[in-house]
Amino acid sequence: MKKLSLSLLLGILLSPSVYALSTDSEQPVYIDSDSQQLDMKSNKVTFIGDVKMRQGSINVKGDKVIVYRNPSDGAIKKIEAYGKLAKFSQKTDDGKTIHGHAEELYYNMSQDQLTMIKQAMLAQDDSTINGQRIIYHITTEKMIAEGGKGSRVSTVLQPQPKENK
Repeated sequence: MKKLSLSLLLGILLSPSVYALSTDSEQPVYIDSDSQQLDMKSNKVTFIGDVKMRQGSINVKGDKVIVYRNPSDGAIKKIEAYGKLAKFSQKTDDGKTIHGHAEELYYNMSQDQLTMIKQAMLAQDDSTINGQRIIYHITTEKMIAEGGKGSRVSTVLQPQPKENK
Protein backbone atom coordinates (compact mmCIF):
# COMPACT_ATOMS: atom_id res chain seq x y z
CA MET A 1 0.00 0.00 0.00
CA LYS A 2 1.46 3.35 -1.00
CA LYS A 3 1.64 6.00 1.71
CA LEU A 4 2.17 9.70 1.22
CA SER A 5 2.77 11.84 4.30
CA LEU A 6 1.27 15.15 3.36
CA SER A 7 2.05 17.60 6.15
CA LEU A 8 4.11 19.73 3.75
CA LEU A 9 1.57 19.25 0.98
CA LEU A 10 -1.18 20.16 3.39
CA GLY A 11 0.64 23.43 4.07
CA ILE A 12 0.33 24.15 0.37
CA LEU A 13 -3.21 22.80 0.09
CA LEU A 14 -4.52 24.61 3.13
CA SER A 15 -3.51 28.21 3.65
CA PRO A 16 -1.49 29.20 6.75
CA SER A 17 -3.29 29.46 10.07
CA VAL A 18 -6.26 27.44 8.85
CA TYR A 19 -7.81 25.73 11.83
CA ALA A 20 -11.23 24.26 12.33
CA LEU A 21 -13.68 26.77 13.70
CA SER A 22 -12.65 26.95 17.33
CA THR A 23 -16.20 27.28 18.68
CA ASP A 24 -17.64 24.15 17.02
CA SER A 25 -17.16 21.86 20.02
CA GLU A 26 -19.14 24.30 22.21
CA GLN A 27 -22.22 24.20 19.96
CA PRO A 28 -25.27 21.92 20.27
CA VAL A 29 -25.60 18.95 17.92
CA TYR A 30 -28.63 18.76 15.59
CA ILE A 31 -29.45 15.48 13.84
CA ASP A 32 -32.29 14.70 11.40
CA SER A 33 -32.93 11.18 10.10
CA ASP A 34 -35.68 8.80 9.03
CA SER A 35 -35.24 6.75 12.22
CA GLN A 36 -33.00 6.36 15.25
CA GLN A 37 -32.05 3.58 17.63
CA LEU A 38 -30.76 4.28 21.14
CA ASP A 39 -28.61 1.84 23.13
CA MET A 40 -28.41 3.37 26.62
CA LYS A 41 -25.99 0.72 27.94
CA SER A 42 -23.32 1.50 25.35
CA ASN A 43 -24.21 5.23 25.05
CA LYS A 44 -24.62 4.77 21.30
CA VAL A 45 -27.28 6.31 19.08
CA THR A 46 -27.70 5.05 15.51
CA PHE A 47 -29.45 7.29 12.98
CA ILE A 48 -30.64 5.71 9.72
CA GLY A 49 -31.93 7.15 6.45
CA ASP A 50 -30.81 10.46 4.88
CA VAL A 51 -29.00 11.52 8.07
CA LYS A 52 -27.99 15.15 8.42
CA MET A 53 -25.91 16.15 11.44
CA ARG A 54 -24.71 19.66 12.32
CA GLN A 55 -22.61 21.02 15.19
CA GLY A 56 -21.57 24.61 14.64
CA SER A 57 -19.89 24.62 11.22
CA ILE A 58 -19.40 20.82 11.17
CA ASN A 59 -21.77 19.00 8.82
CA VAL A 60 -21.96 15.22 8.39
CA LYS A 61 -24.34 13.50 5.97
CA GLY A 62 -24.80 9.80 5.36
CA ASP A 63 -27.17 6.89 5.02
CA LYS A 64 -26.27 5.80 8.56
CA VAL A 65 -24.60 7.82 11.33
CA ILE A 66 -23.60 6.43 14.73
CA VAL A 67 -22.87 8.79 17.63
CA TYR A 68 -20.94 7.53 20.66
CA ARG A 69 -21.23 9.54 23.88
CA ASN A 70 -19.10 9.64 27.01
CA PRO A 71 -21.14 7.98 29.80
CA SER A 72 -19.83 10.33 32.50
CA ASP A 73 -20.58 13.73 30.94
CA GLY A 74 -22.65 12.97 27.82
CA ALA A 75 -20.10 14.61 25.50
CA ILE A 76 -19.77 13.15 22.01
CA LYS A 77 -16.66 10.94 21.78
CA LYS A 78 -16.86 9.93 18.14
CA ILE A 79 -19.07 9.90 15.09
CA GLU A 80 -19.17 7.25 12.37
CA ALA A 81 -20.93 7.90 9.05
CA TYR A 82 -21.59 5.41 6.26
CA GLY A 83 -23.07 5.81 2.81
CA LYS A 84 -22.58 5.46 -0.89
CA LEU A 85 -20.60 8.59 -0.19
CA ALA A 86 -20.90 9.97 3.34
CA LYS A 87 -19.96 13.66 3.43
CA PHE A 88 -18.11 15.91 5.87
CA SER A 89 -17.56 19.66 5.87
CA GLN A 90 -16.25 22.19 8.37
CA LYS A 91 -15.46 25.90 8.26
CA THR A 92 -12.12 27.20 9.46
CA ASP A 93 -11.49 30.27 11.59
CA ASP A 94 -10.49 32.19 8.45
CA GLY A 95 -13.83 31.44 6.76
CA LYS A 96 -12.68 28.74 4.32
CA THR A 97 -14.42 25.37 4.11
CA ILE A 98 -12.78 21.96 4.21
CA HIS A 99 -14.98 19.24 2.74
CA GLY A 100 -14.66 15.60 1.91
CA HIS A 101 -16.44 12.35 1.28
CA ALA A 102 -15.91 8.60 1.56
CA GLU A 103 -17.94 5.44 1.99
CA GLU A 104 -16.88 5.42 5.66
CA LEU A 105 -16.12 8.46 7.85
CA TYR A 106 -14.78 8.22 11.40
CA TYR A 107 -14.54 11.49 13.33
CA ASN A 108 -12.86 11.17 16.74
CA MET A 109 -13.82 14.34 18.60
CA SER A 110 -11.30 14.01 21.46
CA GLN A 111 -8.38 13.54 19.03
CA ASP A 112 -9.89 15.99 16.49
CA GLN A 113 -9.12 13.41 13.79
CA LEU A 114 -11.10 12.52 10.69
CA THR A 115 -10.46 9.16 9.01
CA MET A 116 -12.02 8.57 5.60
CA ILE A 117 -12.04 5.11 4.01
CA LYS A 118 -12.98 3.91 0.49
CA GLN A 119 -13.26 6.51 -2.29
CA ALA A 120 -11.87 9.12 0.11
CA MET A 121 -11.56 12.75 -1.02
CA LEU A 122 -10.55 15.84 0.98
CA ALA A 123 -10.59 19.33 -0.51
CA GLN A 124 -10.27 23.01 0.19
CA ASP A 125 -10.86 25.63 -2.47
CA ASP A 126 -10.10 23.83 -5.75
CA SER A 127 -7.26 21.66 -4.39
CA THR A 128 -8.12 18.00 -3.74
CA ILE A 129 -6.59 14.78 -2.47
CA ASN A 130 -8.07 11.39 -3.39
CA GLY A 131 -7.15 7.96 -2.03
CA GLN A 132 -8.55 4.82 -0.50
CA ARG A 133 -7.81 6.11 3.01
CA ILE A 134 -7.18 9.63 4.30
CA ILE A 135 -6.39 10.42 7.92
CA TYR A 136 -6.61 14.12 8.73
CA HIS A 137 -5.80 15.64 12.13
CA ILE A 138 -7.77 18.87 11.97
CA THR A 139 -6.01 20.89 14.69
CA THR A 140 -2.41 20.12 13.71
CA GLU A 141 -3.19 20.07 9.96
CA LYS A 142 -1.35 16.78 9.45
CA MET A 143 -2.58 14.23 6.98
CA ILE A 144 -1.73 10.81 5.62
CA ALA A 145 -3.28 9.61 2.37
CA GLU A 146 -2.99 6.01 1.17
CA GLY A 147 -3.83 4.21 -2.03
CA GLY A 148 -5.24 0.71 -1.93
CA LYS A 149 -4.24 -2.39 -3.81
CA GLY A 150 -3.76 -1.33 -7.40
CA SER A 151 -4.62 2.30 -6.72
CA ARG A 152 -2.60 5.39 -5.94
CA VAL A 153 -3.07 8.69 -4.16
CA SER A 154 -4.07 11.49 -6.52
CA THR A 155 -3.55 15.17 -5.69
CA VAL A 156 -4.53 18.35 -7.52
CA LEU A 157 -2.94 21.58 -6.29
CA GLN A 158 -4.25 24.89 -7.58
CA PRO A 159 -1.74 27.75 -7.77
CA GLN A 160 -2.00 30.41 -5.10
CA PRO A 161 -2.89 33.88 -6.38
CA LYS A 162 0.12 36.14 -6.72
CA GLU A 163 0.19 39.25 -4.58
CA ASN A 164 0.65 42.57 -6.36
CA LYS A 165 3.77 44.36 -5.20
